[in-house]
Amino acid sequence: MAEITIREIAKRCGVGVSTVSRAINNHSDINPETKQRIMDVIKETGYIPNNSARNLKRTDAKCIGVLVKGITNPFFTPIIEKIEQETEKKGYALVLRHVEAYENEVNVALELEKEKRLRGIIFLGGSSKHDADKLRQLNVPVIFATIGSDISDNLGRNAYSTVSVDDAVESRKMVEYLIGLGHRKIAILTEGNDQPSIVSLRYEGYCDALNKHGIKLDEKLVKYVDRRIYAMQNGYETTKALIESGAKFTALFCVSDVLAVGALRALADAGIRVPEDVSVAGFDGQEIAQFCVPRLTTIRQPLADISEETMRLIFDLIEEKRGHKHLIFPGELVEGESTRKI
Repeated sequence: MAEITIREIAKRCGVGVSTVSRAINNHSDINPETKQRIMDVIKETGYIPNNSARNLKRTDAKCIGVLVKGITNPFFTPIIEKIEQETEKKGYALVLRHVEAYENEVNVALELEKEKRLRGIIFLGGSSKHDADKLRQLNVPVIFATIGSDISDNLGRNAYSTVSVDDAVESRKMVEYLIGLGHRKIAILTEGNDQPSIVSLRYEGYCDALNKHGIKLDEKLVKYVDRRIYAMQNGYETTKALIESGAKFTALFCVSDVLAVGALRALADAGIRVPEDVSVAGFDGQEIAQFCVPRLTTIRQPLADISEETMRLIFDLIEEKRGHKHLIFPGELVEGESTRKI
C-alpha cells in the first residue's frame, strides 16, 4: 500500500493542502469542525506528518519528548522549566507537545517518536490507564511524571516509570482535614470524565474520606467542570452553578488550585464569605495559593523533587544505568486562611 501523503489527506477531506497543514500545526484560523474532520482522517489512515527532514538531521537524534495534557494549567510551568534546564545541560533538545483533551497521549507519542527520533518520552498530566499494546510500540524509555497509578495492568511495571504523589491518598488527607474541622456537607469541583486520570484519583480520595467517616455521598454536592477549559474561569462558573443550585454546603474542595481561585471569586460575588460562611481547599500547592485572598489551604506537591527525579531517571534509562522505577513523594497539607473550624 502506498504511503499516505498530505495531498491524499486533503483530497479525502475535500480541503486544500494548506488547510491540512494549518490543522496539523494547530493554527487558530481554521474552522474547529474542519480541523476535527481532518484529524479524524489522519487518525484513521495512520498518516504521520513529517515537519521536515532538515530538523531530523540537525538533532543528531538527541531529543526528549514532553507531552503535556492540560498545558493551560500553570501547575506544569515549573516542571517544564526544570526539564528544559536539564535537557540543555545534557546537550539534548526538548520537543514540547501540547495534547488536546480529545487526543490520546500515547497515540500522539507514537507519532512524535517517528517524526522526531526521540530518545525518551515524559508524559505530564492525562490518563492513568493506557493500552498495553500501544505502549509496547514506544521504543524509548517512558516516564509518567505527576501520574502515579498503574498505567497498564497488562504491560508490567518494569516497562515504564512513574514519579508522583499518591493523588487518592493526598485527596483523602485534605477531605479528612475538613471533616476534622467539623464539616459534613463538603462539596467538590471535579472532572466529569469516566477515563482513569489524576482527577479521578482525587475524586476517589474524596469519596473514601466521606465513607470512612460515615458521611453519605450527596450527588448534589458533586459538580463537574469542563475538562477542556481547566482554568480559573471554569472554577468560577462551576461554583456559581453550585451556588445557584441551592445545595447547602459548608466546605468546598477543588481538585486544583486554579479551580479553587475561581471558586473564591464566585463565592465573593455571591456575598458568601470565606472562611466564615464556607471553607475552601485546593490541591497542588501552586504559587498563586499564597497570594490569593484569603490564602488558600491546599495540598502542596513537591515539584522540585518530582522534576529532579524525573530528569535523573530519564537520562539513566537512556544511558542504561538503571531500570524503571516507581517513585511516590508525600504531599504537604498547607493550612492557609481559607478554611476554619465550625
